[in-house]
Amino acid sequence: MELTIGVIIGIVLLGAMWEFRLRQPDELVLYESQGRIGIRKGIIYPRHLSLVLKRTTAPIRMTIEAIAKDNIGVRVKLVGSVAPSPEHIAPLIRVGGWSPEAVTHAADETQVWLESMVKRFTEAQDIHALSTTGILNYLNDHSPALVEKLGVELVSLAVQSLEPTDPAIAEALRQRQQASLLEETERQSQQARVAAAKARYQAEQEIAEREHALELRKVELKQTLLEKEAALARQRLEDELARERMRLAFEKESLDVLRNSPELLMLTPQAARLAEASQSFKNARTVIALGAQELDHGSELFTLFQNLVHQALEAKRNLESGKSD
Repeated sequence: MELTIGVIIGIVLLGAMWEFRLRQPDELVLYESQGRIGIRKGIIYPRHLSLVLKRTTAPIRMTIEAIAKDNIGVRVKLVGSVAPSPEHIAPLIRVGGWSPEAVTHAADETQVWLESMVKRFTEAQDIHALSTTGILNYLNDHSPALVEKLGVELVSLAVQSLEPTDPAIAEALRQRQQASLLEETERQSQQARVAAAKARYQAEQEIAEREHALELRKVELKQTLLEKEAALARQRLEDELARERMRLAFEKESLDVLRNSPELLMLTPQAARLAEASQSFKNARTVIALGAQELDHGSELFTLFQNLVHQALEAKRNLESGKSD
């Protein structure tokens, strides 16, 4: 009995080990319940009741023959990759089937969708307006519809080449692009020269303005200096005039005193020299020389002094004549 139970337990364990698996980090484990497809969150899942999809990307590489708006054939080469979108599992299973190769089948459908989108874009554009950037932007703008319809998202997408199918047209376009490139290069070169000349002109103008401002500043400083020197000279002149006025006022007062009291003339230095000369030369005529500085007191003082000296000499002469008689 115990042996039978052990065998049954062993069979159950072996069956569980055979049926249940551990989910890997790069796997999506799907299940179906009441017509709806969901994703298992647990680590352990039943193998026969689940579908395992790899999260790895499926490559895309395709060459598309299309017609431009002006009926010129073009060849577009695309490369990229797609991966399953966990938020849109139902469209993925609908397109790829309940199979581990569902992502690969969806990638094939993605190529069909990309081809139709590229042809739709090229048919609406002239050959001159077509560009790899334009095609790529158009596909990226419509990629949300791809996720909703096919359940896969574009991981990467690039346009390898875009060229006309006719070699002659391709060569003509290359020559035209080369000529346009040379023209653009020449235009940029001329613009660079114009910009350099403009910058040089602005620099020279700014230098001239600064030099002019500097000269004006020098003139202003020189004018200020001249004004200060003129003010200083004017102040010195005013001071000198004030001293002269004071001296003249003093001399005027002296003249007034001498005019009112002529006897005071004897106290002047001229009278002292006259007296000294009269004592030294009794029989000679005394000559008194007055310097320029001594004549600065004015002609009136000189006249008074001359009269006084004349009177003194006459009195002395008369005295000597009386004694001789």
